[in-house]
Amino acid sequence: MKKYEIKKQAVAGTLESSDLQIIIANNDNNGIDIDLKSSVEKQYGRRIRQVIEQTLDKMGITDAKLIVVDKGALDCTIVARTVGAVHRACDITSNYDWEEIDSWNV
Repeated sequence: MKKYEIKKQAVAGTLESSDLQIIIANNDNNGIDIDLKSSVEKQYGRRIRQVIEQTLDKMGITDAKLIVVDKGALDCTIVARTVGAVHRACDITSNYDWEEIDSWNV
């Protein structure tokens, strides 16, 4: 998959139950920085961060600042919201590589 370039701040997701909201922006060569807010952070915070980081890695994102508000999202929702936020931040509104994204599922 091609490396994505974050061009602007973007948002994906909601603050509804079983969802999460991701705000993503460029981090100017400072790596991945995730600010996570979740009522279950002590139990699942490490896993939420891991899913986000793995998804960003698969998309070639190495520098991003994320504000994540979790409301009990499952892994599949975390992946979907991360992919959506990246596409919006990169100004990609068509020609998604669905085969590549689907290949991440095991």
